Amino acid sequence: MVRYDLKGVRRVTDSQGSKIRIAVLASGRGTNLQAIIDATESGYIPGRVIVVISDKRDAYALERARKHGIEALFLDPSSCSSRDEYDKLLGDEIERRGADLICLAGFMRILSPSFISRFRNRIMNIHPALLPSFGGVGMYGERVHKAVLDYGVKITGCTVHFVTEDVDGGPIIIQEAVPVLDDDTPETLAKRVLEHEHRIYPEAIKLFAEGRLEIVGRRVRIRGDKG
Repeated sequence: MVRYDLKGVRRVTDSQGSKIRIAVLASGRGTNLQAIIDATESGYIPGRVIVVISDKRDAYALERARKHGIEALFLDPSSCSSRDEYDKLLGDEIERRGADLICLAGFMRILSPSFISRFRNRIMNIHPALLPSFGGVGMYGERVHKAVLDYGVKITGCTVHFVTEDVDGGPIIIQEAVPVLDDDTPETLAKRVLEHEHRIYPEAIKLFAEGRLEIVGRRVRIRGDKG
């Protein structure tokens, strides 16, 4: 059984008193990015967001970064001839800034196997359902919530997981359940699930920063949990 001890990420205090350096990749509004920024600025997460990178020039996530004095970087996919070339550029920018953890916050590109291998067990994502249900290629945003309602499930939720080559198939860190109401629409359900996303994503990052996560096979164990 493969075991990954994640306590080895850098925790040398930088000039601003932070412990880990976080890069966030986002393509849209960046509400989960905002939750992460708020959690770092409050001290809940022992670290700071050092760069926000987007594949969309007009992504509001970049404006959120600028408002907090965080470097905002647009990397144009059309400047590269292939996904691998773009992901190498992306990875080089992240490494140049010394990021310890990469967080996907509504990043609408599927990362290449070479990128994932380069940052193995250092990439997190949040998905608006209880994986492995309602995940995989093409399942994002309100598409997920529509599928949940169409199927008629009574409980949905959200999942923070490590990113692997299997889309939405990486080891699960935290999940939280959200009841589905009889009068829910994709919009109302999305809004309620998002409130939970904003809570558990910072929690997962905090656990990583504290060195409390351990991957054993497909399971993520949290040190200090009685379970």
